[in-house]
Amino acid sequence: MEALFIFIIKSSGLIALFYFAYFFLLRKETFFNSSRWFLLAGLITSIVLPFVVYTKVVWIDPVPVPVDYAPVVNYHYTPNYHPQIAQEESFEINWNLVSLGIYALGFAAFMIKFGIDFYSLNSVLKGKKVEQQADFKFVDVEENIAPFSYFDYIVYNSSMYSESELESILEHEKVHSDQHHTVDVIISRIFCILFWFNPIIWLYKKAILQNLEFIADNEAAKKISDKKAYQYTLLKITTYETCVAITNHFYQSLIKKRIVMLNKNQSKKWNYWKYSAIIPALGAFVLLFQIKTIAQEKKELKEKTEKAALASIIQDGEVYKITKSTTDQELKDLTAKLKSEHNVDLEISNVKRNSDNELIAIKIRVVKESGKVHVIDMNSTKALKDCSIVIDKDEDGTKNVTLVTDDEIGNPALAQNHDVVVRNFDSDVTPEDRSSPVPPAPPVAPIAPVFPIGPMPPAPVIDMSKMPKPPVAPASPKDKVAWAKFEKEMAQFEKKMEAFEPDLSAYEKQIDAMMTQREAIFEKQMEKYEVAMQKFNFDMDKFSQDVEIKYGRDSQEYQRSIKQYENDMKQHQLDMKQHEKDMKQFEKDMKQREKELKKWEKENSKKS
Repeated sequence: MEALFIFIIKSSGLIALFYFAYFFLLRKETFFNSSRWFLLAGLITSIVLPFVVYTKVVWIDPVPVPVDYAPVVNYHYTPNYHPQIAQEESFEINWNLVSLGIYALGFAAFMIKFGIDFYSLNSVLKGKKVEQQADFKFVDVEENIAPFSYFDYIVYNSSMYSESELESILEHEKVHSDQHHTVDVIISRIFCILFWFNPIIWLYKKAILQNLEFIADNEAAKKISDKKAYQYTLLKITTYETCVAITNHFYQSLIKKRIVMLNKNQSKKWNYWKYSAIIPALGAFVLLFQIKTIAQEKKELKEKTEKAALASIIQDGEVYKITKSTTDQELKDLTAKLKSEHNVDLEISNVKRNSDNELIAIKIRVVKESGKVHVIDMNSTKALKDCSIVIDKDEDGTKNVTLVTDDEIGNPALAQNHDVVVRNFDSDVTPEDRSSPVPPAPPVAPIAPVFPIGPMPPAPVIDMSKMPKPPVAPASPKDKVAWAKFEKEMAQFEKKMEAFEPDLSAYEKQIDAMMTQREAIFEKQMEKYEVAMQKFNFDMDKFSQDVEIKYGRDSQEYQRSIKQYENDMKQHQLDMKQHEKDMKQFEKDMKQREKELKKWEKENSKKS
């Protein structure tokens, strides 16, 4: 949907660009044929150019982030699950669909109009006698319509014109037919249907039709000896305003401009430079809107960075490699060695081999005494790539166990960010005696603040006993002296009423100050709420990582935690919608308060 709107905006902009270039630079020039192709090129460009996108690749140096397999922090969440109450979502207007619906209605209406015009044209031509002369088909009709051409058809009513006038008209229409001007008319009409909402396209169509008439007038005048008689024919035809749409008809409302262009001197050839003025504008359009920049990291430098980072870890620690040719006995020895020397439980399962006794599947689980489990699960139809178990120490003596896969250590790649912290301590508890870990509970989403409400200050009280009495109008409408006296008394009464009416400015200031104070309190609460939401999102990311590391992405506990997170986010969205409702209700209350104040003022004025 967004791509469609962007295309329409770009196309409309290009149409406007070509139209204004024609209007300000070319409209008064006599290069009619060149202007014809310029205007058609503008329509084609407006459709094609938005699809022409130049992709620019910018090579950047990769961020030298070391492969620091930091220990995973074990967040101890307290169980705090809350049941979610399903609330009915409020109706929201999809403005994209509304806009698309409005566009479709306009498109359908103009398409129907286009079909009706074709039907009207067919009604005029149907059943008429056609006279073939050279490449033209002449149709003499009895209807009172202006002469027109439609492809190779030239339609006219011979009874309405003299012989010399008919000759001028036919020469004019032959130019339209011979140069296929009907194609220009149909193309401009199609663009008007596609971009019916754009007022520029209607002006563009008018410019195309006007320029076609200039071409036909110019060519016809060359073949007619009496140019003045041709101009008189133009003036005569203006009295017949019944025209058939989607045709090149001899009648046009801009007769004055056509006569002016007939008598205008030919433009100088050096004015052709004006056509090239559109090129810089198109270049600017491409540079601003049609260049897509893609940033890519330099692959070689990135590989070297990763390799150097992994090498630094391998250099400081111990590496136990498992290759495709590692035997089952070697796997058992590796498990025993890691347990005895580093107090690390290594479990190997799902071992599969091919006919060459090479490993094609293996699952490696590194288990910490706390119960954390980190897994590399590889399965393929071909021999597996090598993987390594890297054990190094931090400055405080803490051991870090990392599982990585590599291609002969030539291009290392982290299989999963599975990090295990192993501390040196003595314990007699075996893995079989450990109880299953307690699943962590997700953090609770903060509650959205509510706009503070409270009683409003009372309006000032008016002592009606002190209200001045209005003067009595004279009984006789013809008594001018009495009416003059009455008008003076009314003027004095109005001044007294202005002095009597209470000063509401202080009351309004009091209301504004109270609302400003409440808005300030609400904004501070919203700032705290946004900070709390950021912390909530961060905690949820950590929680998801912790659950995934402990139970694996396919476990029921992980799926349950993700579902709980989705429920929390839905509740948050519902809270925000409720907050919007509260704000709208507050605005309604304020408007109601204003209405009551106005009503109170009207009642006081009536009583006066």
